[in-house]
Amino acid sequence: MKERLDSILSSAKEDISACENETSMNVVKSKYLGKQSEFTSIMKEMGNLSSEEKKSIGMLTNSFRNEFNVCFDKRLGEIKNRELNKKLENERIDISLPGKCIKTGSLHPLTLIREDLEDLFVSMGYDVVEGPQVETDDNCFEKLNIPKDHPARDMQDTFYITEEMLLRSQTSSVQVRTMLGNKDKTPIRMVCPGKVYRRDNDDATHSHQFMQMEGLVVDKNISLADLKGTLLEMARALLGKNTNVRFRPSYFGFTEPSYEVDVTCFKCGGKGCALCKNIGWIEILGSGMVHPNVLKMCGYDPEKYTGFAFGVGLERLAMFKYGITDLRHLYTGDVRFLDNFNRKDVE
Repeated sequence: MKERLDSILSSAKEDISACENETSMNVVKSKYLGKQSEFTSIMKEMGNLSSEEKKSIGMLTNSFRNEFNVCFDKRLGEIKNRELNKKLENERIDISLPGKCIKTGSLHPLTLIREDLEDLFVSMGYDVVEGPQVETDDNCFEKLNIPKDHPARDMQDTFYITEEMLLRSQTSSVQVRTMLGNKDKTPIRMVCPGKVYRRDNDDATHSHQFMQMEGLVVDKNISLADLKGTLLEMARALLGKNTNVRFRPSYFGFTEPSYEVDVTCFKCGGKGCALCKNIGWIEILGSGMVHPNVLKMCGYDPEKYTGFAFGVGLERLAMFKYGITDLRHLYTGDVRFLDNFNRKDVE
């Protein structure tokens, strides 16, 4: 019996050594240990043997099974390692090659300016409020102290949809909505960013559509000093801590007194250059104290409340801050232009 098992084991070892993959290994295992194998036949024959013979043959069959499994597992491990190494070789990454640049988007310069302003004013206790771009004539003009026959309406050409509906020419209409919506007539601190529309020829410095951000504060004992301090803080946050502001008398129907606000030229620091036309100042926005008529029409008692308002063009600020020379670049959607405004680079 021992010679028979030795012969079977020798043949099995040869077949195992000749295997090149897991499939052929399974075939060999079935051949020598399967139900139809010679080894299984020997195990069945043991039922006819005496106890002493069973003990002797049992030791031989256990030795056969153990040696077969050792040889089988060793060869199977070699095959698996070889296949794994082959797979690793095929999937090897050359870490010396330059990485692939993944193209990412960037925020639009107008979005950057808007977010910077919103963050600033929220930190100062303001609410950010939005309103509809299609407005009533009443909200956009009448309640801002600009009646239909008022000469101030000639200062801006408006896109009218009907006699009473229009594309808003200023975000001041949101200020009206906010004051009217404040039923308890409590103090207001708000900014309202958004698109506005005016009949204008598009060129390097003008557009029929642009973005504004207007601010409004209504409370008791609000003065021009509060307005100046607020605008100085805004200018320095956007254009640098050495920036100063200058107020020049102007006229707006909804504020009295009204002022154009200049900032020191960010290029020359106020010394005078071609950008500021050698005067050291650049105009950035209009502002003033809220007209008593506006307060009254919006339900506030001008004897108790005062306020200030201002409006700034976001395109103008973006052009100043980022050195953009042509306003039209902001609306062409040219990716080559927008790629320059990744926040990591511009901050």
